[in-house]
Amino acid sequence: MRTVLVFGSFDILHPGHLAFLRAAKKYGRRLIVIVNRDATYRKEKGRAPVFSERERLAIIASLRDVSAAYLGDRPGKWTVIRRLQPDVIGVGYDQRATHPGLKAQLAHLRKRPKIVKFPKFLNQKYKSSLIKKRIRDTGQ
Repeated sequence: MRTVLVFGSFDILHPGHLAFLRAAKKYGRRLIVIVNRDATYRKEKGRAPVFSERERLAIIASLRDVSAAYLGDRPGKWTVIRRLQPDVIGVGYDQRATHPGLKAQLAHLRKRPKIVKFPKFLNQKYKSSLIKKRIRDTGQ
């Protein structure tokens, strides 16, 4: 059974996220999603997420295409790839397939997973930061 592993914050889940997950699922029978911790979110984005890590995890875990969902490692730690041994790692258009933490983990694996970079999915409409800005601008 081919296992696909993806990472993301998934704050304010939107159709772009769903398209990303559906595209990733096509690469295997089992889709595992790693949801960024709040501390990682703050470090990467410079602000707190709208929904907590537990809320985002519960939302992602409830999706039909998701076989399993887990919280990611603490910032600076990269053990999840070694632990799960995926066949494929999917990265979004805004993620780096050459991230130093990712590359370091791959170096420890006997069998290297295929890295698949996914394109933008209507990102001018479905991008979390733009959705949050629209909400702020309309006062909702």
